[in-house]
Amino acid sequence: MSFSGEVKEELVKHTGTARHCLLAELAAIMTACGSVSVAEDGDMTLFLQTENELVVRKCFTILKKAFNIDTDILVVVPEKHENGRIYKPFLDQQREVRSVLMALRMLDEAGQLRKMEEGVNPMLVRNSCCKRAFLRDSFLCIGSMSDPRKSYHLEYVCSCEKHAEDLQSLLKTFDIEAKMVRRKKYFVVYLKEGSEIVDLLNVMEAHVSLMNLENLRIYKEMRNSVNRRVNCEAANITKTVTAASKQTEDIIYIQKHYGFNNLQDNLRQMAEVRLQYPEATLQELGHFLDPPVGKSGVNHRLRKLSELADRIRS
Repeated sequence: MSFSGEVKEELVKHTGTARHCLLAELAAIMTACGSVSVAEDGDMTLFLQTENELVVRKCFTILKKAFNIDTDILVVVPEKHENGRIYKPFLDQQREVRSVLMALRMLDEAGQLRKMEEGVNPMLVRNSCCKRAFLRDSFLCIGSMSDPRKSYHLEYVCSCEKHAEDLQSLLKTFDIEAKMVRRKKYFVVYLKEGSEIVDLLNVMEAHVSLMNLENLRIYKEMRNSVNRRVNCEAANITKTVTAASKQTEDIIYIQKHYGFNNLQDNLRQMAEVRLQYPEATLQELGHFLDPPVGKSGVNHRLRKLSELADRIRS
């Protein structure tokens, strides 16, 4: 199972205990993948996309807890095709339908139906717990997440702009700055920082997934740190070997074309030690000198020898 699937499996087990949280969850489901059909006689039917079994299960659980409604997919009522999606009916008893729609503030006292494009009613998500519930079930319906072993990316894919703006606004109340972009006919609210995704998992109360993600983040950061250190050490070794090779080459050239006897005592001793220990570091070379010299002193003497070799060559 993908990491995104594991998150959803965890989220579907979380159902609000308070009725206002249950309504926020049901509002998230209806906004993301629900639809309302109104017949000529005014009778209404609630529809739901059923590709995701977890969403259907969660929806029916909420209806039972919040309204004491037992229902199932209605076989006798034709399914509805809308915007390339297939919606299946799950509630057509008028008293129950109106009770649900009024509780979700999608139907007013005059019987006017609120359009899905208008987004969720702010009264349903005024509490922090309700905002968490709405974000949780929205992710269950239209959310996805990439494998964190490869990259950090979490997104909500919304069919209308107002829905995306609502989600972006709710995320901001938890100090999560989500970006929004249009992708063909959809509006995508997304996060690309590992820390932000961790924060959202915490908000949605997906604590097991959060710990799994944190473990992966720690592993990746340790691996990247080790790789950076190894690359840095390899670069330093290459630099040191190259420098030592150039120093040795210059000293041999001085020996052949100038002679060590013509060198000052400190430079002659430096030249002899470098030839004797071609792989030693500057600090190690300093210990071999008599008297010992520090790293900067060794570097100064070797630079003098290189300058002398360049003058002889020219």
